[in-house]
Amino acid sequence: MKWMRERDALIAQTLAFVQSVTGRRDAGEPLPLVVPEAAPVPPPPPADIPSLAVAAVPEAPETVDPPPAPSSSPPPSPVASEVQRELRARIANFRAHQERFNREREEYFSATLTRLRASMKDTPPPGPRR
Repeated sequence: MKWMRERDALIAQTLAFVQSVTGRRDAGEPLPLVVPEAAPVPPPPPADIPSLAVAAVPEAPETVDPPPAPSSSPPPSPVASEVQRELRARIANFRAHQERFNREREEYFSATLTRLRASMKDTPPPGPRR
């Protein structure tokens, strides 16, 4: 079963990659939980080595101003108002067009119904069925 060997090789290769990235060699142990601190603290110098000048680590500011919240609606630009005017005009034209179609359809229906009723009055009643 070749696919099983390929699978095992892939798992081993992936495990080796993870170990090289994390710096761990023992794969059976779970990865440590890393919690970032507010400011990194340099380790103290060893006691047996004479103290050297240690560069001061800048402290993180206590409070950080949040970024300004975006306004709920940007100020209208001239282009946007022109587009809005054009849209409103097109919608008004469309509504007028639809109303005209509805009116013409009603007129056609009424005229057709009137012609049908008139033609029914002019025709003699149907004869007996055989």
